[in-house]
Amino acid sequence: MTEHETLCTMALSRVPGINLSGFRYLLEQTGSAAAVYEHRNHIRDVVPDLNPRSVEGLAVMDSLMSRAEEELRFAQRSHIRCLGLNDDDYPARLRECPDAPILLYYLGTADLNACRVVSMVGTRRITPYGRDLCARFVADLRTLSPDTLVVSGLAYGVDIHCHRAAMSHGLPTVGVLAHGLDQIYPRMHRPDAERMLECGGLLTEFMSRTNADKKNFVQRNRIVAGMCDAVVVVESARKGGSLITAEIADAYHRDVFAFPGRVGDLYSEGCNELLRRNRASMLTSAEDFLQTMGWATDDARRQQLRDGIQQDLFPQLSAEEQTIVEALRDSDGLQVNMLSTRTGIPIGSLTSLLFGLEMKGVVRTLCGGVYRLTV
Repeated sequence: MTEHETLCTMALSRVPGINLSGFRYLLEQTGSAAAVYEHRNHIRDVVPDLNPRSVEGLAVMDSLMSRAEEELRFAQRSHIRCLGLNDDDYPARLRECPDAPILLYYLGTADLNACRVVSMVGTRRITPYGRDLCARFVADLRTLSPDTLVVSGLAYGVDIHCHRAAMSHGLPTVGVLAHGLDQIYPRMHRPDAERMLECGGLLTEFMSRTNADKKNFVQRNRIVAGMCDAVVVVESARKGGSLITAEIADAYHRDVFAFPGRVGDLYSEGCNELLRRNRASMLTSAEDFLQTMGWATDDARRQQLRDGIQQDLFPQLSAEEQTIVEALRDSDGLQVNMLSTRTGIPIGSLTSLLFGLEMKGVVRTLCGGVYRLTV
């Protein structure tokens, strides 16, 4: 984004009376935040059906620009990257969600569009059982799927243990914050956060000087759910933020997994309930997880596809079908959302094309909605 577009996006994100889907609608209708700002006083000339509350909110956009200028200076001094919806580095999985933030603030080195992204969540009152699950799962994930990005919320309990396990085993890890990047909450996790900047990162939708209010944590959870391929619930009581994250992930059509616990254990009740209601897949190991996601590595098959040995076995394909095959050839399988991102084919058209390729025997569907070439 240009500096002016960044400023306009910052200001737009703070306009009162407009919800997250409303911000996105404005950008889709006008083409940019700068265009919204340009037409702020006569917005119905370009968006005729905009509701009165949004029109009223845009009338105060001028007063928000000075705060945006302060925030941009802070971001530049702190080497924070401001990622708009159309930026290449914006998390592509999150972009698909209707309530995705129109602007993210990112500090770190990890690729937010890593080939595989797993969000791990759970209780803040982690038990020894939960700590062991975090350590073993992440250690095995490093061995079996070393290109995986681990995402969590930097909170007490499961979150921080997942981040620490990832760093210990050399996996990149990103913490999604419920406040601005001028502070760390909880404060005792600052040393961990500083380490994460070297082997992961910190991500938020909130400007500096935003406190870690309770409502922000609920809002933060949708980013944790939306930017990943799957959510793993390690331990949870019957009620809690991790179950909210699991529900959001399910609504986003992400895969949800839960570790079972002993009947009667307070901090396994939430996981056991998810499993009982078939709202999550049972997880016992990283190997289980990879198999269910269709991420199990087959080096011989991958090399065969890279070399193009199977190309002659494919029937005659259209240009779009060939584009899909090329995208799948360099992977162990992709979900529809990622396949759409890589091919540039809208999901509606992509679904129809994939069905045709299945009928031709070129692709097959795995658990977790993953598509893979049949060879």
